[in-house]
Parts: sequence; C-alpha cells; structure tokens
Amino acid sequence: MCGRFSLTTTRIDLARELALPLDAIPAGLAPRWNIAPTQQVVVLRDQDGLRLDLLQWGLVPEWAKDPSIGNRLINARAETLADRPSFKVSFRRHRCLVVADGFYEWVTTKNGKRPYFIHFLDGRTFAFAGLWERWTARGGASLESCTIITTAANDLIADLHHRMPVILPPERHGEWLQPESLTVGRLNELLVPHPAGEMAAYQVSTHVNRPGNDDAECIARVEG
Repeated sequence: MCGRFSLTTTRIDLARELALPLDAIPAGLAPRWNIAPTQQVVVLRDQDGLRLDLLQWGLVPEWAKDPSIGNRLINARAETLADRPSFKVSFRRHRCLVVADGFYEWVTTKNGKRPYFIHFLDGRTFAFAGLWERWTARGGASLESCTIITTAANDLIADLHHRMPVILPPERHGEWLQPESLTVGRLNELLVPHPAGEMAAYQVSTHVNRPGNDDAECIARVEG
C-alpha cells in the first residue's frame, strides 16, 4: 500500500523535470516530507493541457453521499479497478499522476513497527499512477480528490510489504494521462511493479509516524 510519501522538490525543479511551464506549477508549493491521507497532494492532469493541481488524497466518488468515504479510498488495487464501483468510472475517464520523490512503508517487528523510506537511487522525482474525481455537495460546492494505485511489490519492497504503489516511467506518462479511453488490457499492462534495481530503501525513525511531523528528520537514516 502507500500511506505516506514525500515531495520536497522545488517549483523550478518540478517544472524542469516534468517539462512544464512554471505557471503550470501551484504557487506557494512548499517542501513536504510527510504527506498523509486527507491532505493536499500534487497531481498532474491533462485538463486542456498538462498542469499540476492540488487535490485531496482519498478519492470521493461522484455518487458518494458523504465525502468521508475518501478516508477509506487512499489506495486502489490495480487488479480490481475496472470492476469496483468506487473506481471504474475514474479508471476510464479520470486518470492522473501523483507526484512524489519518496514514500514510506512500515515493517512489523517484535519491537513494534519500523518505518522505511523508499526512493530512487538518483534521487529523482517520480509519479504514482492515480485516479481523480470531482464530487459536488448539495449546496453546489465541489471537491476534487484522488487515489494512488497499488500493485504487487517488486523484489526490494517485498521484504517490507507485499504491495507497492504503481510508479509510471516518464515515457508512459502521456499514454496514462490521455483523455481517450484505453483498453482495460492496455491499462493493466501499465500497472506493473517498477524495477527494483533503480530503487533503494533504508530505515528511518518513528518521528515520521506522527502526521504532524513534517520536516527533514522524517527521512533521516537510522541504524537498525
């Protein structure tokens, strides 16, 4: 699964890495070391052109009576996207990329749960495959939200957890984001584990366990 992640890249570097004009990056974007469910996340969408937007993490389907359902829909399993009522419409029409530069996983030990930080060896920014939706309240106010798609773990992450977020390589971003429908078969071909050889993981302190702790200490390596 994916329950916390980081995005500390600056606006200028995001524009460069994603090949976007600076005005397509949300103003006031600050480094985040400990992004948690229900908070705002940076999402790349094709809305008459590529741009980054801030959406709530935890997808609220358009048919939902209560937006609190999003608290339970922070992740979506790749294997069941086309069938689950919560995701099947978004899977066809509202695909997005959730931008990150690392994420966390917890391992249960006899001394409690130990958090690990997972990132690319070269430190680059990357993108999770995601879905987004727009929910409208009775009064007319709207909420845009998203979920992160997960798949089976690669060899690195399998030692920590049996699931991992789908990380799409840059050459697949355009295909995933295109507004036209893709066949379910082709979509499923994209939702595979990222190669483990490009990634690394190390143990961090339990400082990251508290969502209110959002600083560089969250990703500081500890021996264990």
